Amino acid sequence: MCRRTPCKDPIVPKLFAVLLSAATAHCLWAQSLHQPKFSACRAHFAGGEPPRIDLSLMPGRLRELCFEAFAVLHSGQSKTPVWVAQRLDPEELAKAQQLPRSGRFYPEARLPAAERASLEDYHGSGWDRGHMAPAGDMASDTAMAQSFSLANMVPQAPELNRGVWADYEKSTRRYVRRVGHAVYVITGPVYRQVSVQAGMKPATGQDVPAVSRIGPSSVWVPDAVFKLVYDPIQERAWAYWSENRNDTKAAAPISLQQLRQRLPHQWLPHLKREDQLKSID
Repeated sequence: MCRRTPCKDPIVPKLFAVLLSAATAHCLWAQSLHQPKFSACRAHFAGGEPPRIDLSLMPGRLRELCFEAFAVLHSGQSKTPVWVAQRLDPEELAKAQQLPRSGRFYPEARLPAAERASLEDYHGSGWDRGHMAPAGDMASDTAMAQSFSLANMVPQAPELNRGVWADYEKSTRRYVRRVGHAVYVITGPVYRQVSVQAGMKPATGQDVPAVSRIGPSSVWVPDAVFKLVYDPIQERAWAYWSENRNDTKAAAPISLQQLRQRLPHQWLPHLKREDQLKSID
């Protein structure tokens, strides 16, 4: 029976240790997820919510950039975007059709010099400066000019950029015009070595080469690029996926579930049931 001195119950310290361990695990899990704010440009995201990403599967030194027609989550480690988000609607695309392509590539001054790509990085590299948010989607002179920021670029194989990938961009615009309402698009690079280092097994079962880099700034060259399209009205989502090579052929779109198997992030965090989304016909 306990009197004036506290009971020395052996269960109490064990229970405390279990609770502390659970709390620590939760904190570590929470730290591995990144929910960007983008408070100045939430209109670019479905449901007003940016993708929620696993930091362990991404290059580091992330910064948020808002532009008139798109939003960029940028990595100062890779010197490229992690992803670029857009809202495409038929009215804006009608304006974009009347706007001639014009603009000069420029380094993004809002980024620290040590975290951004330069024009010199791409010069003579053999890689295109591949838009993630395409210039062809831009509906104003300002948006067009901003789309040439190097924060919106990745090193892309020239024949892919000008061929298959350009066709995917045109196909997305045609879809928006056909359905007559807005869709949301997320485009970005894929760096397999980062995923492997985080413990993911390569889908091919083969060894993954080290990340290739170009230029004095060591801009990372993606292994692949993807473009996720989400139609909230028809409840459809699909993704284009291309290996970053000149010999890449056009392929059928993959589902959101297939994209998440390859890149396990919460791309549409506002949705409660992603599995109910249809793919494109």
